[in-house]
Amino acid sequence: MKQVAIIFSGCGVFDGAEIHESVLTMLHLAQQGIAYRCFAPNIEQHHVINHITGEEQAESRNVLTEAARIARGEIQDLAELNVDDFAALVIPGGFGVAKNLSDFAFKGAESQVLESLKSICQQFNSKNKPITYLCIAPALIGHIHQPGTKATIGTDADTAAAVNALGAEHVECAVTDIVVDELQLVISTPAYMLASNIVEASAGIEKAIKRLAQLID
Repeated sequence: MKQVAIIFSGCGVFDGAEIHESVLTMLHLAQQGIAYRCFAPNIEQHHVINHITGEEQAESRNVLTEAARIARGEIQDLAELNVDDFAALVIPGGFGVAKNLSDFAFKGAESQVLESLKSICQQFNSKNKPITYLCIAPALIGHIHQPGTKATIGTDADTAAAVNALGAEHVECAVTDIVVDELQLVISTPAYMLASNIVEASAGIEKAIKRLAQLID
């Protein structure tokens, strides 16, 4: 059975991986009959946010340890990911993508990506293995793929401008739809960049995973 790698950026929308998007990714992969394995970098989070108050907390947490909560403990250090073992890659969104996997939340068009993540994504790309980016994760595309690779974060003008400045080609997209760069084998969907509820988020993610399944068949 072909399997897909999923890379999480922690646990929790404001400082890690968006939990709904992460679980929906696993659900829709399973519904397509695709096995998956979860990974996260073994690094400290940029910061910890109280998800009730939105306030920063005086503590530190580890991205891998936190992501293990979503994966029910079935997770590995990103350093252990062997691209040859997988047919494709999915990166769910959440602010962890823009704070832990990169510094896009703080530097926008001047941002940098975690080098280990960038290397892995480029390995998938060089081996013509598709990658799906959800929510804010398409902000990584300009760092990883060829200039002009199509990407979407939905319709937010400022974020779209930063995505374009990083080298991708932003395409406006409804929450329930996807954007596919057929040449680069890159799929993206807005998810909670636009979704007002879990049903809307699920619709776009389901479509993205179904397209991913077609590309790896």
